[in-house]
Amino acid sequence: MKQDNLRNVAIIAHVDHGKTTLVDRLLSACKVFRENQQVEERVLDSNDQERERGITILSKNIAINYKGTKINVIDTPGHADFGGEVERVLNMADGALLIVDAFEGPMPQTRFVLRHALDLGLRIVVVINKIDRPGARPDEVLDEVFDLMVELNATDEQLDFPVVYASAVNGYARYEADDGNDDMIPLLDTIVKEIPAPECEPDAPLALQICTVDHSSFVGRIGIGRLHSGTMHQNEPVLIIKNDGTRYNTIIKQVFTFANLEKKEQTEVAAGDIIAVVGVEDADIGDMVTSREHPVRLAPIKVEEPTMAIVFQASDSPIIGQDGDIVGGRQLRERLMREAESNISMRISELEDKSGIEVAGRGVLHLSVLMETMRREGFEFQVGRPRVIIKEDEKGHKLEPIEEATVEVPSEYAGKAIEVFGTAGGEMADMAAKGDQTHLVFKIPARGTMGLRTKLLNATRGEATMFHHFSEYGPFRGDFSGRKNGSMISMSTDKSVAYALDSLQQRGTLFIGPGEECYEGMIVGQSAKEGDMVVNIAKSKSLGNQRTSSADKAIQLTPPVRFTLEEALEYIQDDELVEITPTHIRLRKRILSTTDRKKANKRN
Repeated sequence: MKQDNLRNVAIIAHVDHGKTTLVDRLLSACKVFRENQQVEERVLDSNDQERERGITILSKNIAINYKGTKINVIDTPGHADFGGEVERVLNMADGALLIVDAFEGPMPQTRFVLRHALDLGLRIVVVINKIDRPGARPDEVLDEVFDLMVELNATDEQLDFPVVYASAVNGYARYEADDGNDDMIPLLDTIVKEIPAPECEPDAPLALQICTVDHSSFVGRIGIGRLHSGTMHQNEPVLIIKNDGTRYNTIIKQVFTFANLEKKEQTEVAAGDIIAVVGVEDADIGDMVTSREHPVRLAPIKVEEPTMAIVFQASDSPIIGQDGDIVGGRQLRERLMREAESNISMRISELEDKSGIEVAGRGVLHLSVLMETMRREGFEFQVGRPRVIIKEDEKGHKLEPIEEATVEVPSEYAGKAIEVFGTAGGEMADMAAKGDQTHLVFKIPARGTMGLRTKLLNATRGEATMFHHFSEYGPFRGDFSGRKNGSMISMSTDKSVAYALDSLQQRGTLFIGPGEECYEGMIVGQSAKEGDMVVNIAKSKSLGNQRTSSADKAIQLTPPVRFTLEEALEYIQDDELVEITPTHIRLRKRILSTTDRKKANKRN
């Protein structure tokens, strides 16, 4: 039977195409907020990092009521590094709103998520957003979306998709781009009309597959998923079937559905709805909650494998413990193993020699979000250079992850962009002119993407935009040359002095300013030449009783280069580490002592 008063819809879009703002407007249109209520912009981006970076990292569930129909809305991340979130939450939906910018058109991340939605057979509603934007070209963008769907092997039924034109920031949706409507009603009507109601059997055996795991300090783990069949009751005895096939009995203590921005406790819920359950203590993604008498097992949730790994270690910095509260290796291990329980798209395992924990994820951004979360929790730790995960085929040939990179660049800089990609092992797959912009597509090893954005921006004077996502595993393309410039390395543990930095800035680029705490082996800058140089950052001016002509000359220091976490990870070499604390990101050598480094170099 169909649950006609219910719709489950996912919202998918490329980063910054207005997805979260559109959800804000749907909430307002359904009178979720009181008229005098103060509401933050992008209400679903509740995580600090989501607000700061302007991207959705974690999938969210909300529900709105429109004309007697409950619409479960699943907000999904737009960045391919968080594709693990997207792949599993789409299992809860019957349809999807595909939001595309009326100026930019479909982008690489749009393709990535749309492919998964089409494979699952979801009904697609295309929303062409930002039609008020200067240079908007809604008709051309609609043609591009159609071409993309054909390319992704959409069925004839999926190609017959409805279209809504919108300006989320101005709060209106329209059936035609210029029909003058000024509210969101056309979009809500289209969702109710076009997204199919869930088909389910409330009297069949219970079947719930957990797609997301939430955590509460009061009740522990909360399993979230779509109830495919049966009716879930509070205090119901159920069977849990784990991903590895193990089974055990438990009792569901509480059952929640989603209402507006919150969870609402229920005594029973019929099939078709998205629910949250308390009582599955070790709930994992993909676990089945089912009837003890007639167990049901659905197809496992498939998630693409990680392509990049990094080793986390307890910090052994000489100035450890000045910023963070949590510095021990045991606490670091416990925190990462906790992450492994809820983050299905990461692989986390301890190294055989117990020297650190290897964390494998989708890319540098995916890994850096975890690091940023941990440093905000008060952790101090250090990480090595990210490495790509190499596989072997049946014949023993090495395979490495290949990314598809898409670049939009002013035509005058297209040659420079191609040159930058050529030095990083990229091969051009497509090139097309779009007005005064050139659209370039490259196949490039994941190793080559590290530090590539910075090189590309430098070569194109900041005019290029680049997106990349995992494409496939391909033949290993040999070794690349690393960073040519050497490092400036502090020779002592001391505070930096402006007088010393003044002379050092003539020999390279500084990463620190005056008065900063440094230690032996810490990287304080980049040398203008090849090869590392050990420097004295605490050298002060010798004071005599004679006055020189330069005595009163004020020292003028160039502002130091400050790395973001992603930039630092992409910058370091194999013999270097990034030290991460709640307030600092420092670069350092693995071996801090100058003498020990020389001995190690001789042995090698």
